[in-house]
Amino acid sequence: MSHLKNAHTSQTLPVHRSRDFVVTNGVAEGDPISFADELLMDDIYQITETAQRLPLSVAMDPETGALTVAMQSAIGSAGNAIYLDSCLTLMMSDSTTCEVIVLVEVEDGGVEEVYILPLAPMPARKDFRLVGINRDAALSRFAEMACVSFARGTHITLASGEQRKIEDLKVGDRVLTRDDGAQSVRWIGQTTLRAVGEFAPVVIRKGTLHNENDLMLSPDHRVFIYQREDHLGAGRAEVLVRVRHLINGDTVYQQDGGYVDYFQVLFDEHQIIYAEGIAAESLLIDPRTRSAIPATVDTQRHTYRHHHDFEVTETLLPHQNAAEVLRKASSS
Repeated sequence: MSHLKNAHTSQTLPVHRSRDFVVTNGVAEGDPISFADELLMDDIYQITETAQRLPLSVAMDPETGALTVAMQSAIGSAGNAIYLDSCLTLMMSDSTTCEVIVLVEVEDGGVEEVYILPLAPMPARKDFRLVGINRDAALSRFAEMACVSFARGTHITLASGEQRKIEDLKVGDRVLTRDDGAQSVRWIGQTTLRAVGEFAPVVIRKGTLHNENDLMLSPDHRVFIYQREDHLGAGRAEVLVRVRHLINGDTVYQQDGGYVDYFQVLFDEHQIIYAEGIAAESLLIDPRTRSAIPATVDTQRHTYRHHHDFEVTETLLPHQNAAEVLRKASSS
């Protein structure tokens, strides 16, 4: 059965090409990063001074979960297969560790390119010692990135109108949804992650989008905006926007440092709910996120919904003032 038809089948990943991350001390000195079978523990790597993170857009088959390079990708060859090879743990000289996901692009059965997706900032000219290779963790870490999450302390609107903190929600609680009225929570997940890189929460400051308090969400979380006037030129009033595309360093910013408690809320179907007064999506089950959900949780009803078509791309958003434009559009 097709769960999502054409919805949510692409994602853009900020990656380094293999030649950007090279062994500077060790058995494989001079070699770029490669896939797990070719790596040697304790080799020391550095990000080259000229390295740039580039946008690799990947498309995901909604039935099988297979990844390919998307047509719109700035790098890679469209249609080539992309494999999640492994998750590497790297240690800096101060004993700080970070993780990277290794992705392999394959064409005609051969390796075309290897990429790394850092899950934390990796400065140039710093030593990174390879201390861990996990072939089984890449899929779960990729899933964690895709699981839209609310940070601890977020107030969720219940069907009764009560504002309840996300950490106090329970399975069976009735939550107000935009499209289907009161709906029961079916599952709540919780993860504690280092608040760095791809896992650092995005903060939408109080009032920015008419929110009652500061709202902290995972970077790929999408908020729903109803434009009274189509200020974006989207051709429709209703839009979904990833919060990472609203970052302006002032009213919307990414908060690096320490740890963050993330909570995921699942309903029988994908829903738009209310968090600090902002309409935001619940957890969506698709091939990326399914591995993060316990096998005992029934996800069969997560089918295509009309609001999946409302997402707008970053190219449609004003670079510095997207949040302000959306606030005005929703209150015009």
